[in-house]
Amino acid sequence: MFLTFLGSFALPSLAAQVPLKLGKLSPELGTASAVAQSYNSASLLDLDSLDFSHWQLDDPPPANETGHFIFETVNSLLQHWPNTRYRNGHTMVPGVIPKGTLLYHGAVNDTIPTVPEWTATDPEHSILFCRGSPDTGCWHLTLAATRPLKVLYFDGTSAAHTINGTLDTQDIIAWGELRPDWGLKEDQRIEDLCKWGAPYAVDGYVRMEMDFEIMLCDFTAGLEVVSLSHLASPAVPRIPNPFSPRLFEVMQAGSWHNRYPGDTRISLDLAGIVSLYDTSLAPSLVGSRSGQERCDHDIRTISSADIEAVRRSVSRTLERDQGDISGIDWKTLFRVIVERYSERLELMDYLLNSENDTIVDRALKVHVQLRVMLTPYIFHSTVPPSASYDLSNSWAAPVFKACGTAHTSSIVSYISSLNPSERLLLRAAQETTREICRIITKMWASGVLAGLDTYLPRDSTPDAAQIIRMMDSWRQELSALMTWLDWSVWVRCRPACGPEEMCYLPSWPINVPPESRWPRHPPYGRYESGDIINTSFPHSPPLTHELLMQVTSSQDDDWRKPQPKCIRRVAPYGF
Repeated sequence: MFLTFLGSFALPSLAAQVPLKLGKLSPELGTASAVAQSYNSASLLDLDSLDFSHWQLDDPPPANETGHFIFETVNSLLQHWPNTRYRNGHTMVPGVIPKGTLLYHGAVNDTIPTVPEWTATDPEHSILFCRGSPDTGCWHLTLAATRPLKVLYFDGTSAAHTINGTLDTQDIIAWGELRPDWGLKEDQRIEDLCKWGAPYAVDGYVRMEMDFEIMLCDFTAGLEVVSLSHLASPAVPRIPNPFSPRLFEVMQAGSWHNRYPGDTRISLDLAGIVSLYDTSLAPSLVGSRSGQERCDHDIRTISSADIEAVRRSVSRTLERDQGDISGIDWKTLFRVIVERYSERLELMDYLLNSENDTIVDRALKVHVQLRVMLTPYIFHSTVPPSASYDLSNSWAAPVFKACGTAHTSSIVSYISSLNPSERLLLRAAQETTREICRIITKMWASGVLAGLDTYLPRDSTPDAAQIIRMMDSWRQELSALMTWLDWSVWVRCRPACGPEEMCYLPSWPINVPPESRWPRHPPYGRYESGDIINTSFPHSPPLTHELLMQVTSSQDDDWRKPQPKCIRRVAPYGF
């Protein structure tokens, strides 16, 4: 009774509000749409209240559209879980490490580094590199930022030394070309990155491996020593394979940043994002992605001209005035969209594949979820035809359009104030929400015509055969949408792990197949993270323990497409 009353009261009110908002915006959009033409999204930016030609429910996104990749990238920045799923980064974002933030360095001796070196955001990570014998102990340095430190973040598992493309975005910034033969030249890499960034006052570079790290260019610039501690060496002979618990604790520390908001000690400036999924910036990569799953995306086919364009874009974003932004909170906008749809889409997927109720009951439950998502966009004037002759469901196009523009229409009205990075973000949000709304509106409309909507009743009762066909269609459409979105929030251990376990994705350096590892050729640099397993404990025998040998074979897809699994977080360990 309460729901019936609420529905009859709330829906007309919402319907009355939405047309007024669209009507208010439309006079301003002629200029906005013209400005947006160069960003290949005119159809999304055109919000003329009477034009629904670009809002057809049977009009899927172009095959080479990349907005959904950019959207999930932005929603995943500085989060360990999604950047473990997709190791090959395509994005660079400027940011700052706030004043007072602690950074950690596993030192070779009791001196402060005078050359560019690596620091960790968690001490569990840096202690892995605190090297010394049981007799001499080891040194561990803790630093604090005395001012905001300017950094550039490389997404993906960008500190993983694989031959599969994890280092490529750094190559094009440091050297202006891809250098797969320099995969283990970490000393050269950090020195050349710091030289490149010096004119832009870059203090360091943020990367991710088992946990997040900062490649610092100068340990005396904007930093003070909190402590330089002489610690007991982690290499203790009486403990069998001492590496196991320490390595695991690094993985555990990294897992603290698995999900949103990620590692909060780095504050990213999304208004300066540069993405190689931007087809206007790196058109040479479009063809190589065609027909490929995202786990197979890399930038190995990038042209020299596109490399130069990317470097210029990163340079401009690092030297631009901080006033050159709109003030839009892009991070929150993307998060709001994910929170609004992720759980409901997942619930509908469960209901569509459940066998707990009759098919009609499940169809009704799914349709309720569709109606809830679309309630703010169903106008009082939205009425289906009396007969099912409208195969395109054009009567539902206003609902589709209102839904697809709800989060971005106000931003479009002042698009001229957005810089190129912000326009890219706007396009990503538009393309993503458009496809979400296209599918859920299409599903909802078919349910209305089947007689499932209590607010828009039909003359006939639902036909069982029709419901079965519709449910099959819904199942396929929703599955395709969720695959297209590919949000990492849906990737988790099922069932949930026990109290002595943690959910884990196969990651570098533990589960790397032999064919993805760099060949080891001495001599090694002062900090050879490419051989993290053995250089961390130089006084121990080479570690070939079965824990570390749990690598995948070339026939196993577990490395290419990591799948979550529960592993122990207390002894006996296993990956």
